[in-house]
Amino acid sequence: MLIASGDALIDFVPTRNADGREAVMPAVGGSCLNVAIGMARLGAPTGFVGGISTDLFGRLIADHAAASHVELGLSTRSDHQTTLAFVRIVAGESHYAFYDAETATRNWTYRRGSVPFDTVEVLHVGSTTLVNDQGAAETKALIADARMSSTISFDPNCRPNLVRDKPAYLARMAEFAQSADLIKMSDVDFAYLFGDEPYQQRASTLLGQGTSLVVVVTRGNNGAIAWHAGAGQIEVTAPKVAVADTIGAGDSFQAALLFALHKQGRLARQQLKVINADELRRALSFAANCAGLTCTRPGADPPWSHEITWSP
Repeated sequence: MLIASGDALIDFVPTRNADGREAVMPAVGGSCLNVAIGMARLGAPTGFVGGISTDLFGRLIADHAAASHVELGLSTRSDHQTTLAFVRIVAGESHYAFYDAETATRNWTYRRGSVPFDTVEVLHVGSTTLVNDQGAAETKALIADARMSSTISFDPNCRPNLVRDKPAYLARMAEFAQSADLIKMSDVDFAYLFGDEPYQQRASTLLGQGTSLVVVVTRGNNGAIAWHAGAGQIEVTAPKVAVADTIGAGDSFQAALLFALHKQGRLARQQLKVINADELRRALSFAANCAGLTCTRPGADPPWSHEITWSP
């Protein structure tokens, strides 16, 4: 099984009403839940670990995940309210306002031994769950149990408006990166975390710490770049599409990358270390195409297997 752990929320996505005035439309989101949904829709056995409310919005989240074939047996339902995120598109980038106090996601706790990691090929973590102390601590405990048998995937998916102490946050992200086998970040995330440092230089540092694969992605129309200790640097182009918005595009990329590595038999830690350049390029190209398709429709709506076919 492939699992993702972290945020599950409702995005209020910008739209227009019949009079042409600005309006918002609720859509199920949360970076880690999006990754789980993306993997499941492509056909991988997938589960989600995290907190989901029993309120109105929580039921929307659970129904949406179940309809996408995500296994929710490892998640925790509670009567804490659902996290809400309001989205505005500014110069092509999504900007968020979060309402996340005392929510089901914020109050989630990991039950040691509750996840059968001997059957889990990859654990994906990241995003807003790691901003607060409790979420970060619970995720560290989850990784500690997972790491013996499962590949660790990490996407910081930074949300600067939630960060109150940037030096502490940067140190925390560095700690999670050290525990990861696969790291993906957008160019915007990279700039927030590392400033003007060259991509190659930071990739070399991360690979030197033991990470197998570093991906810098979501560079708009410039595609994606990956660095691998054995396969070297790989670059793929982005498909040309009519963009509705970019919400969930990075999550779709991540889901499709993990799915493609899974289909190639290269997702397990030791197999990821020996992936060759051609295999990695095919996985990255598939991920870029899935992200492009996601951009053609509003909200986080990753593709299904009948919409885009994986070809080994």
